[in-house]
Amino acid sequence: MSSYISSKKMYIFLAVVALESLAANFAHPITPTLIKNLNLPDYMFGVAFAGMSFTNFLFSPFWAKMVNRISSRLTLLICCCGYGVGQLMFMLSTQQGTILIARLVSGFFVGGVFVSFLTYVINKGDPQTRGKFLALSATCTTVFGAFGYLIGGFVGVVSIPITFMLQAGTLILSGILFYILLEDDKKHIEERFSFKRDANPFKAFIDSKQFMTKLFAVLFCIVFLTSLASTTYDQCFNYYIKDAFDFNSSYNGTLKAVVGFISLLANTTICLWIMRNTDVRKSLVYIFFGASTCLFLIFLLGDIAPFILVNIIFFAFNAMYIPLVQDLCARNSDDSNSSMVMGFYNALKSLGMVCGGLFAGFIYGVGPKLSFLFASIFFMVALILMVFYRNRQIAKERIESSNLS
Repeated sequence: MSSYISSKKMYIFLAVVALESLAANFAHPITPTLIKNLNLPDYMFGVAFAGMSFTNFLFSPFWAKMVNRISSRLTLLICCCGYGVGQLMFMLSTQQGTILIARLVSGFFVGGVFVSFLTYVINKGDPQTRGKFLALSATCTTVFGAFGYLIGGFVGVVSIPITFMLQAGTLILSGILFYILLEDDKKHIEERFSFKRDANPFKAFIDSKQFMTKLFAVLFCIVFLTSLASTTYDQCFNYYIKDAFDFNSSYNGTLKAVVGFISLLANTTICLWIMRNTDVRKSLVYIFFGASTCLFLIFLLGDIAPFILVNIIFFAFNAMYIPLVQDLCARNSDDSNSSMVMGFYNALKSLGMVCGGLFAGFIYGVGPKLSFLFASIFFMVALILMVFYRNRQIAKERIESSNLS
């Protein structure tokens, strides 16, 4: 009975995650149009995204520590409202400098949102269902993020300012709902808050030595590379279809909605089946290979129809790897360090977003499709590291098993 109640509460949490994910993506399809309308350089689409990702990266470990002190529900209230304010600042920005400041503000709060998502699932979910709800949380973020693109794309055709105001309002509503509906999961911490210790993002990175091992380091390298690949691709794709095919924001949103259906199907069937019935590490090797192959084909293709088709196939692979990698990180953590592990996971993921956004923005001037080629290479390197990680972990498990016997 308690397990049923716990699962029911987790589904309520996922419903609000879905609402926040919708809102978080309203502005993405209109960003290329905004940059074009302001006559800013092409690289600004990457620089603006990298700015948000930078503060996300820098402060994710900080938010991981704050979640334990003030709870996920309060962190989500603060961060969703702060994210909404940051987007209103983005709406009012007309110069490169003010746009970058607005993105830095948004990124600071976004880090707390994603860390709280992961930490709440680990803290409140049953150990038997933790992997399932991590997968469902990632699915909600991906699928409803795609529908957020759809809504933002069509509203953006009518009015860019209205899109931003809708986004800010929905983000603030999400924060209020999180605070009202979630349970308290803060941990009892004896020591008092110290700004120097708890608000120092670099100190939080140093603290990662408490759980870091060589195998964990390899796994986090995979997190970084896959995030780098996905962001390099995604930022280029959004701008490329506007620049090369002159698609307006509604086309961008419609494509993302189609991708959302495919991601939902892939994550609620194939991804959950992989978790329950296969060695996740081995399955990820095949997923990375599929993603790398699709990206290489995208680089080669020029016609619109096959280009769009292969992109849609790629999004299925791209959606599946995220919950599987999250599950590997969660499996290797315990109750004493789970929030720090997931905070570090989000930090490395955000670092990949920083580098991917900058890389995509600046390499676009060299060749509009080069981002697709390099994203393919990044996934292939992640594949090689996953093979190494799996082999070393299996060897380690055999040694531990022989010692016990």
